[in-house]
Amino acid sequence: MRARTVLPVVVAALLALAGCGAESGSDEGAAGVLPAGSASPARPPASADASSDGAAEVAVAQALRFTATTVDGKPFQADVLAGKPTVLWFWAPWCPKCKAQAAETAKVAADYAGEANVVGVAGLGRNEAMKNFVADTGTGGFPQLSDEKGELWKRFEVTEQSRYVILDKNGKTVYEGVLPGGDGLAEKVDGLTG
Repeated sequence: MRARTVLPVVVAALLALAGCGAESGSDEGAAGVLPAGSASPARPPASADASSDGAAEVAVAQALRFTATTVDGKPFQADVLAGKPTVLWFWAPWCPKCKAQAAETAKVAADYAGEANVVGVAGLGRNEAMKNFVADTGTGGFPQLSDEKGELWKRFEVTEQSRYVILDKNGKTVYEGVLPGGDGLAEKVDGLTG
């Protein structure tokens, strides 16, 4: 019940803070960097222009123009998700509903590897608790982002834990809501990949 009373206060504070900064639409100041072996975080997002080797790059939707850090402290840039359906799983480390979704979410991530992306977005807790949740639930097989400040939660307008935001291959939100125990997640992803 603590989340129901604390969450509105946290969301209101985040919205108030968002109004204090410039509305540039950039992600400057986000805690993001890139996976090992990638270009610098300052690189422009991929576009439909041809790359230097002649292959066309996938256009990056606005929804995937952010950087973050994983719960293990590794850099992450969301533009690597472009061109495939993406499941964003918003969870909190103390949430029993999130723990109940973990096994199905990990199964979908494994079953659809290469066809769709699954990314956990942990919030409403401290990073150490997030790391413990990932270890305890066996969800380390796909990226788990640490969003202690709630920046991604605010970006995707998530106001409670245990939510899925599913984007199609073009970055358009096609589903946002709760799937108890992760039931129905595989069918939603299958519909986007098949």
